[in-house]
Amino acid sequence: MIVTALVFDFTNGFHDTANAMATTISTGALRPKTAVAMSAGLNLVGAFLSVEVAKTISGGIIDESSGIRPEVIFAGLVGAIIWNLLTWLAGLPSSSSHALFGGLIGATLVSVGTHGVHGQAVVMKVLIPAVAAPFVAGLASMAATRLTYRLTRTRAEADTAKGYRAGQIASAALVSLAHGTNDAQKTMGVITLALITGGVVAPHSDPPMWVIASAGLAIALGTYLGGWRIIRTMGKGITDIQPPQGFAAQTGAAATILASSHLGFALSTTQVCSGAVMGSGLGRKGGVVRWSTAGRMVVAWGLTLPAAGLVSAGAAFLADQGTWGVTAVAVLALAIGGGIWAASRRKPVDHTNVNDGPAAEPAGVVTTALQTVAPPPAGPVVTAATAPAAAEAVVTPTHPDPVVTPTHPDPAQSPARPAAATS
Repeated sequence: MIVTALVFDFTNGFHDTANAMATTISTGALRPKTAVAMSAGLNLVGAFLSVEVAKTISGGIIDESSGIRPEVIFAGLVGAIIWNLLTWLAGLPSSSSHALFGGLIGATLVSVGTHGVHGQAVVMKVLIPAVAAPFVAGLASMAATRLTYRLTRTRAEADTAKGYRAGQIASAALVSLAHGTNDAQKTMGVITLALITGGVVAPHSDPPMWVIASAGLAIALGTYLGGWRIIRTMGKGITDIQPPQGFAAQTGAAATILASSHLGFALSTTQVCSGAVMGSGLGRKGGVVRWSTAGRMVVAWGLTLPAAGLVSAGAAFLADQGTWGVTAVAVLALAIGGGIWAASRRKPVDHTNVNDGPAAEPAGVVTTALQTVAPPPAGPVVTAATAPAAAEAVVTPTHPDPVVTPTHPDPAQSPARPAAATS
């Protein structure tokens, strides 16, 4: 079971790498490989900073005294892992956290019953933050984006480029640290819950140090491998991010995540960062938000809890049958995971093509937000160096107007031809 929990932590790492690094990679502030390496190291550091979220998982949502067995936790993890892999294949930044919660809740309901789930804790610490966090992060990012552009509107782009690059790197580092602080703890909480149900540690115990270290290493390794499909969606699929937007989005997201970690709210860093990216698109004049991509993301968010719960409920039903049932669940999970991996190899996405833009969407799908400037004129860009030549080209036509000759002239109005000379 502990191995399965660490596998989930690994998928959480590569699934959620986009949360911290998508905007930094898409704007070119950092090279893709450098970005994910930095994020991996900071995720590892963040895992050691707090255990408040781990306590929420280990004793806040699931009643550890209700007869929970390790097989139930195993089934919950299987559902979360499968959902993570499916959404990764689709390039959708769904919530690994909610997949874990849905998996644990679904498995517990089947094996133990409703008394094994703390309904009030689910509402207060999972559902309400799930709804509120994207809006809060989006509004904060939109306001920060407008303020950033307003403060630098009189400065040349070349003067602010280095500052924005440094700001993006710093804010991305903060998001990575926050992700490790929040998400690595969820696996710590699951392993601690398993240790409590197995009688290894006392109820309400903090995660042992070896649990903290192993969870931090697993999420760091997954982060280093990079979930390139989701990085592409976050960096290029939602909106066209400029450096000021990337800085504003990451700063707002980091503040939201760190505050929630301190309060013990197990919110989704994916939803926070996705909401922040959308807010940055709405905050820039002439910015666009691709609502078709955003709509698919919201649908995935809504399906995550019930879908992972249903998969885990089926896994728990099999696991309750005994050793053969647990074995069957493991074999099925490996087969499904292998099939998803094979499907991903047909159209691979890696650090070499992660910044390829999305395909053009149908008219009406891309919504221009707060459009207050005229669209750029068609044709080549006219710079200061080429302006005189461009003006000359406008004043002096290169091809004089041809004489227009009717294709079918009226014979009566045709000029008389001169008579042929006679000898």
